Amino acid sequence: MMARAQEGDRETYRRLLEDITPYIRALAARQLGNCTDIEDTVQEVLLTVHAVRHTYDPARPFGPWLVAIANRRIVDSLRRHGRTSSRETPLEMEQETISTPGANFQETAPDARAVREAVERLPAAQREALRLLKLDEMSLKEAATVSGMSVGALKVATHRALRTLRKLFGWQGNKP
Repeated sequence: MMARAQEGDRETYRRLLEDITPYIRALAARQLGNCTDIEDTVQEVLLTVHAVRHTYDPARPFGPWLVAIANRRIVDSLRRHGRTSSRETPLEMEQETISTPGANFQETAPDARAVREAVERLPAAQREALRLLKLDEMSLKEAATVSGMSVGALKVATHRALRTLRKLFGWQGNKP
């Protein structure tokens, strides 16, 4: 089937990919425990087969060629999982954000009107930098173009505005 697919038979190629998918899934499931990792790995194998299909030699068996590709992608997945799991820790239920209204509300948080009034008291450059970068979510480059300020000036103005608001409301760390 792969030889016919290399010759341009699209229907045969589609059937080949459909036929090898369960086999690839079984190979991945044997070595990977996580269901999302399995499906991601199957997709990576299929993409690799597609990308390197021209390297298949029709005079040789297809199975070993496919298994070699699959094993390499499975090992890549295991390495990736090992790297991320060594740096990540799973959240416990009490650490999860709760979606019920008011669950994440801070008793000491100022109301919106107080924040607006405090922002209005900031110097014009700080107020503009805060609006462009934090409220309008522009990039530094976009905000610099719109405001006519340099990127450095925008950074300084934003930093000073946030520092002033933190002091005013008694916030610690990076609350706003």
